[in-house]
Amino acid sequence: MIQYSNDLVTVFQSALFQTTSTVIQLEELILIVDPNWLPGEIEEIQAHVDAVRGDKACYLLFTHGDYDHIIGYKAFPDAKTIGSAGLSKHPKKEHKLKLIRDFDATYYVTRSYPVEFPNLDIVIEHDGQQVTIGSTTLTFYLAPGHTEDGLFTVIDAAGVLVAGDYLSDFELPFIYHSALAYEDTIRKAAGIVRDHPIQLLIPGHGQHTTSHTEMERRVNMALGHLERMKQAILAGDEQALKELEQEHGFLSETTMECHKDNVRIMRQELLEDGAKEV
Repeated sequence: MIQYSNDLVTVFQSALFQTTSTVIQLEELILIVDPNWLPGEIEEIQAHVDAVRGDKACYLLFTHGDYDHIIGYKAFPDAKTIGSAGLSKHPKKEHKLKLIRDFDATYYVTRSYPVEFPNLDIVIEHDGQQVTIGSTTLTFYLAPGHTEDGLFTVIDAAGVLVAGDYLSDFELPFIYHSALAYEDTIRKAAGIVRDHPIQLLIPGHGQHTTSHTEMERRVNMALGHLERMKQAILAGDEQALKELEQEHGFLSETTMECHKDNVRIMRQELLEDGAKEV
C-alpha cells in the first residue's frame, strides 16, 4: 500500500514488517529504493514506476543487503544499481539468496523474475561521496552497525533522507554487525539532518516523518536504548537487560533473539575489547 505521497516521493509499505519501498521522481531519473516484499506489492511498485517514468532512466538503490531489501532486485532489470562497497563485497551473498528462496518455498510464493544478489553499477566507498546525474546530486554516507554494508542517501533536491534500517518510529536497534558502529551511525544521522535540508525521513521499517522533532526523538530513542544497555552490561545488571528486551514494539521470539544478539555483540565490544586494551 502507499504510505505517503507528494509530487516527487511515493513511499510504499509492505504488509510484512512494515517494510518500506520508495520511488523518487527526479529531473533526469527515477530512483527506486529497496523494492519488496510480496509479488503483488512489487507489481504495484512496477506499475507506479511505469506510470511516472516517461523516458527517464531508472536507478535502483539498496540501503543494505538484508534479504528483505534486495528481494525485488530483478523486477527492474534495466535499472542501474547503487549500493555500498560492503554490499558489493558481501561475504554471504548465497546465504541471503537462500533466505529468499526459503521464504518463497515456505509460503508457496512464485515470482515473475529471477532471484539474484544485486550486481552494482555504482559503488559507494566513503562518506560524502556524491553521484551527479544530470542536474541531480545524490550524497551518500556509510551506515554500519545494523549491518556492515548499510548506506544513508540524501537527495537535497527532494529534501529526503533514506535511512535504511535506522530511525524507525517504533523499531529499536537490531545489531547484526557492531554496537559501537551503530551508535556512531545514529550520531551521523543526527548530523545529516542538521547539515542537510531534510524535510522527509524514510526508514526501512515503519512510518516516514516530516517532523524534525520526531526525527530528533528517533535519534534519542536509539541512543538512549544503547546507552542503557551499555550501562546494564557494565554493571552486570541482568534485570535491566530484561527490561530493555520488553521495550520492543512487537515483542516476539524474534525480537527477544535479536535483543540477545544485541547484548552479546555489545558485551563483546565493551568487555572483551576493553580487556585487550588493558
